[in-house]
Amino acid sequence: MTDRPQRPRLPDPALTAEQADWLARVEKLAPLIEEHRTAAESDRRMPLPVFEALRDAGFTRMWVSKEFGGEQAALDTGMAVLEALARLDASVSWQIGVQGAIGRLSDYLPEDSSRRLFLESEGFVVGGVKPSGMAEPVDGGYLLQGEWAMASGAAHADWLVCTALVSERGKPVMTPAGPDIVMLFVPASSVRFRDTWYTVGLRGTGSNHFQLDERFVPEELAVRKAQMAQAPPARASRGYPVGYFDFGPFSTAPVALGIARDALETFRETAHAKTPASGTRTLADNHVVQERFARCETAVYGARLMLYEAARQVVAAAGAGGDELSSLIRLASAALAESTTSAVETVYTLAGTTSLYQTSRLERCFRDVNSVTKHIALSYTHFETVGDYLMNGRLVMRR
Repeated sequence: MTDRPQRPRLPDPALTAEQADWLARVEKLAPLIEEHRTAAESDRRMPLPVFEALRDAGFTRMWVSKEFGGEQAALDTGMAVLEALARLDASVSWQIGVQGAIGRLSDYLPEDSSRRLFLESEGFVVGGVKPSGMAEPVDGGYLLQGEWAMASGAAHADWLVCTALVSERGKPVMTPAGPDIVMLFVPASSVRFRDTWYTVGLRGTGSNHFQLDERFVPEELAVRKAQMAQAPPARASRGYPVGYFDFGPFSTAPVALGIARDALETFRETAHAKTPASGTRTLADNHVVQERFARCETAVYGARLMLYEAARQVVAAAGAGGDELSSLIRLASAALAESTTSAVETVYTLAGTTSLYQTSRLERCFRDVNSVTKHIALSYTHFETVGDYLMNGRLVMRR
């Protein structure tokens, strides 16, 4: 990583041996990631040398069972990795997080299918998680068609997941819990990509749209949404006894956390170096700046503690958490989104005109954090749904 002056900081919890090992891997790749960071932004996709280095170091299968060719890293280890990567390049971290989340479907798929997708394939297994396709059940599988957005990392994907509404004669099938939804995997070579990824932030993720004409997808490459609310079935190959939706926020929230911590450290450097026009003291000696900076540090530090505590409880519950634990995860994620966005926006403003330029890391942090926190896993709507649960005992996914 770029050398930065050592300044006083709040203490972080001690690293586990596994976390130290993985963070050393991040450190080793830091010069390559930083070298290609500007090109990734302009090309709007991850450069091939960066993908290959991440793949060879195990990052693209970090949260996949060893049985399926993965590293099966601990939940908090993966979170620390995403946080560290985000301090280098949020787009890289985002793609590894997305792969980690979709990789969790390997515990739900038939074992042979998971080996085919993750062990026998070297590319990303990513895709579209919004149910914007239609899947008509037929003998042995589904007829799938549709268009999906935000396929982060798809430029280096071998397989794509396509989330679709289950339909009968072209009409969505409804269940007591809402539309029946299925996630289906298809070879990346079978789709058409659209060049749509022109965005404010996360520009290097290549999150383009893709389209698929009607195609048969066998049942063994399908996972129904109803399965994903529960922990995957117990089997020797299972990597994690955690439900898909409870796991998901831990693949997104650490990215926002890493961006915020990068922004705070970048601002400290700026504050020591910058004296405002007509001023006599640096920003670092300004009492208002000091007070606001401390508040930002407090908010980000507290959000990190809450997120990691939620992760600790997830691991301890071993799949038996229920709505109570799901509520904690949602609150931790939504609170972190608010805290990190607010902290980044505060130091972006305090830096003055310095943060306006694309050469400023603060400018990029501002764009990236406001993109990351648009994900449903970090949505402000979790405050409403968890509030309903705490008041009335009912927890819904979204209204």
